[in-house]
Amino acid sequence: MDFIAKLDHLGTLRFGGEDAETFLQGQLSCDVAGLGPRSSTHGAYCSPKGRMLANFLLWRDDEGFGMVLSRDLVPAVQKQISKFVLRSKVKIVDSSEAVVLVGAVGERAQRSLAAASGAPLKLSDGRLLLALPAADAPGVLRGLELADAALWRWLDIRAGLPLVTAATQDQFVPQMANLELLGGVSFEKGCYTGQEIVARTQHLGRVKRRMFPAHVGVAARAGDALYSDDLAGQASGMVLNAEVSPEGGYDLLAVIQAASRERSTVHLGAPDGAALGFLPLPYAVA
Repeated sequence: MDFIAKLDHLGTLRFGGEDAETFLQGQLSCDVAGLGPRSSTHGAYCSPKGRMLANFLLWRDDEGFGMVLSRDLVPAVQKQISKFVLRSKVKIVDSSEAVVLVGAVGERAQRSLAAASGAPLKLSDGRLLLALPAADAPGVLRGLELADAALWRWLDIRAGLPLVTAATQDQFVPQMANLELLGGVSFEKGCYTGQEIVARTQHLGRVKRRMFPAHVGVAARAGDALYSDDLAGQASGMVLNAEVSPEGGYDLLAVIQAASRERSTVHLGAPDGAALGFLPLPYAVA
């Protein structure tokens, strides 16, 4: 598979100022202080109850930090996190219009963007996400055939990479979306918003819900309820992300009781809804 796509479903926030690192270290689940120059990490911004208000890919560059997250969450996250700046020397800017996010899959696609300016972020499955200055994007993309971003989102699902959107905001602690398995949660750093709940969930072994990729033959969307036979008609989970599969039907990321995934049948939308067929994860879930 080889293609380039504009990722308009994603937006960006920029964090600058001499206190940006310290400020973000006290707000985000990932180890911001340990993030090297021109490197990136997954992470989450949580409520005081430990539920994810957003998850993201964070990178460091010469101007500070950039954060890629679901575009429909950018204004709310900017407003919420700005409440905690107080006297810190931190500037938070919605840069979604100033940056064009482009995804490249395959060697040929990535070679065609090799000379482009902007932050290149390498994902765990080898895909490249490039944050281009908006002024440069037309020249970089001129003459290139662009694929639908839905194909990129489908690859996220198959790679087990979640994206919290408005439909699923404030629903899951990071471990329910496997974020600690993706390096997005540090259990060694100091306090951050929601840290007490996240740490307690981890150390007491209470991660009963986990995220698993699955396939279903009918339409699915983020926020849809999931039901399992072993819980007698009670909702047991939620669809985190869903996209049309190139092979037919829909692929999705299901946050459900791990026991239900192992020993029961899980249904979409209703106790008698379409049954999910689970797909392999590219990483291990304990």
